[in-house]
Amino acid sequence: MAGGRPSKYFSNVEPKLLLIEAWARDGLTDEQIAANLEVAYSTFRTYKDDYPALSAALKNGKEVIDIMVENALLKAALGYQYEETKETEDGFERSTKVAHPNTTALIFWLKNRKPREWRDKQELEHSGNVGVKIVDDIQ
Repeated sequence: MAGGRPSKYFSNVEPKLLLIEAWARDGLTDEQIAANLEVAYSTFRTYKDDYPALSAALKNGKEVIDIMVENALLKAALGYQYEETKETEDGFERSTKVAHPNTTALIFWLKNRKPREWRDKQELEHSGNVGVKIVDDIQ
């Protein structure tokens, strides 16, 4: 950059790539990450294009949490068993509990994974003559 301001990438961004990945995993938007780095969002977008390490950190952070959420959604949709431990006067009591399948999670999963079969609006095609004639009686 001849005569321009020095890039904040090497001072504000590159030393924080691991932190950026964690912020992405925590669900922060690119705009929020740019603000945390004290970099204009437009500059941050340019850095994403120019520096593969930044793009990789964002991608890795977002992929991890996306996979965790997908797994949690599937687990909720299908139901699962879990162990519960309660403290009693005699010590601890363990029992197996059941989380039944979550209908909302099931519907969400199916609508997104198989939209043609599970969307609310079904499209029907009709060909031929229905045998209905519309008459305009307004005079």
